[in-house]
Amino acid sequence: MTAPQPSAVVAGLGSATANPTVVQLAAREAAAHGRPLRLLHAFNWAAALASPSPIGPRAEAELLIEEATGIAHEVAPVVPVSGDLVEGGAVDALIRRSASAFLTVLGDGGMAHCPDCVPADAPAVQVAARAESPVLVVRREPPPPGPVLVGLDGSASSRTALDFAFDCAARRSARVLAVRVIEPDRPDADATAHLTEAVADCGRRYPSVGAECHTIHGDPGTVLLDQSRSAQLAVVAARGDEPWRGLLGAVSQSLLYHSPAPVLVVRGLAETPTA
Repeated sequence: MTAPQPSAVVAGLGSATANPTVVQLAAREAAAHGRPLRLLHAFNWAAALASPSPIGPRAEAELLIEEATGIAHEVAPVVPVSGDLVEGGAVDALIRRSASAFLTVLGDGGMAHCPDCVPADAPAVQVAARAESPVLVVRREPPPPGPVLVGLDGSASSRTALDFAFDCAARRSARVLAVRVIEPDRPDADATAHLTEAVADCGRRYPSVGAECHTIHGDPGTVLLDQSRSAQLAVVAARGDEPWRGLLGAVSQSLLYHSPAPVLVVRGLAETPTA
């Protein structure tokens, strides 16, 4: 009997100028986690048929897949890479594929560099809100070699994000920076104790990963955004303890819109019980 194949890292290909960074980071994640990489490009047949010859746009799409495959092989030569052209919208295609993906990766469309013009229907936001796997949103500029930042709020979903952050840090040979943000007038003793206990619990499962904890008074989105400026990756739960906000919480939205670091929104995983 053939052994089941591991679920893949799925990377959405947008414009040619945005693809290299997305493909490079997706290939590194696939290599680090021992997963195959699937490159996905949504092909708009309606637009192609409106052109003088649909062969041209189709050939351009196939070339895009071919070039992205070459980039992936340069970064991670041993990772199996496949490419798919699908008809329809990119967001819907990525959400469908996320149901069987280990991780879904796509670019941010430049929104981190345009704080006043982030549309509510930005593809990165839609995928992060609706995907059935964790979603990694990549920036145009490579991040610094800093820590893996993770925000906690005491919820079960943020504990799951913490565990995912430790796993990412272990595979990147990085340290974890765990931050709990509380209201300015709230005593920090209990929050600090819970944060320290959660980090220590993860640390026992990942003994090679160094970690530091900080309990900070302030607005969670503002504090984590500031901390993300020196991080190589920011990890956050999709909603944390804010289920009433819908598919994405305020903190995850703030980081998605504005963080200069890549943002990994953890969703679609079993939650780790809180202490």
